[in-house]
Amino acid sequence: MPTQHRAIQSRQALIRSAAETFLEKGVPAAGMVEISRRARLSKGALYFHFTSKDDLTLAVRDAALEALQELEDSFTHSTEPLTTAVRDFTIELFGRVQSDAVLRAGLRLRPETAPGLGIYALEQRWYALFLDKAVTCGTGGPAGPHASDTEPRRTAQLLTSIVVGLLHLGGEDGTWWDHEAIVGLWALLPSAPGRIPAAVPASAQLPAAG
Repeated sequence: MPTQHRAIQSRQALIRSAAETFLEKGVPAAGMVEISRRARLSKGALYFHFTSKDDLTLAVRDAALEALQELEDSFTHSTEPLTTAVRDFTIELFGRVQSDAVLRAGLRLRPETAPGLGIYALEQRWYALFLDKAVTCGTGGPAGPHASDTEPRRTAQLLTSIVVGLLHLGGEDGTWWDHEAIVGLWALLPSAPGRIPAAVPASAQLPAAG
């Protein structure tokens, strides 16, 4: 195996190991030796890639942000109406959170530890994302795109509130992230297309790391 490829694999293994350790013990109690052992790498290999636990924590955050960006890019390129696209994004997000320890750990990092993944930052990030689609593609109502800017803003605010609220609630009770629960909730939205199909992938959990 080429040296560069092996180095990339080692780095990824350490980030994943750190995320799993953060989830189990929290950031303050997670030790660098324990992280390296979990990754089946030497302490020297760990410090070759990361100079400190702070450096490693930021790497977990950056990997989580990268995973989020993938999901957001998929949302941006969706051809579905806004409400359906946000529903699909929500299902995919919480399915990924459940299956991806790095994303799950990243979302549990406290803002002062790793800026960029706190609830407020995500709220602003997703509001801008949903508003952009609402303005460019319309809110998905029967009349199509609205001439007024008021309705897209209100719709983006509502959808952002739901996604952020589910993120918070699911941290305590993963049933809030269940695929069928999300589909059922979306069917109650006044502006939802009403005939939302149940054929979308996914599933989902989370408390506070450090």
